[in-house]
Amino acid sequence: MVLATAAMVGWRLWRMDRLLRRSDGQWRHEEAVKAGHRTLAEVDRMDGGEFEDFVLELCRRDGCTDLKRVGRSHDDGADVLGRLPDGRTMVIQCKRNTPKRRIPSREIRDLLGTRVHFGAEVAIFVTTTYFSGPSVRTAVQNGVLAVHRDHLGQWNNGATLLSLRDVNGLGQGDRRHHQRWRDTYSS
Repeated sequence: MVLATAAMVGWRLWRMDRLLRRSDGQWRHEEAVKAGHRTLAEVDRMDGGEFEDFVLELCRRDGCTDLKRVGRSHDDGADVLGRLPDGRTMVIQCKRNTPKRRIPSREIRDLLGTRVHFGAEVAIFVTTTYFSGPSVRTAVQNGVLAVHRDHLGQWNNGATLLSLRDVNGLGQGDRRHHQRWRDTYSS
């Protein structure tokens, strides 16, 4: 009888521990999502509007002000408008694409026109994929902050938007990196 009671108490304690750990894990995940920390796989599953909201929340976390999501049809190439923490006006173009697709240079040129149209001082292009070589060169030569997949992961994990200027145009890997990346997403 004592052994059966001890076994029952042990089982209940184990069960309670499992339930508490599971609910703690869920709570931590929900808090991370609220704070803007999502995995890139979760970001990949977002639709375009959710991705624009996600980028807006990252901007808000970094101290950007006067933020407004304008991305819809007939948005004149802007998805988010606002001010950087230093007061400069910004326009952000968001592209949530499949990881295999590259951003062509014409999309960077379109963003340059959007910057002029909105009178923004800073143009930022945020994507869930990578930029083509010519698009990176166009962005860097024209002062566009090009936030590709790797930089988006850093931004999501706590790096500030303005700190990404220091690595603008870098970090897309070499040919072997790209081949491993393509092989991963083609399976």
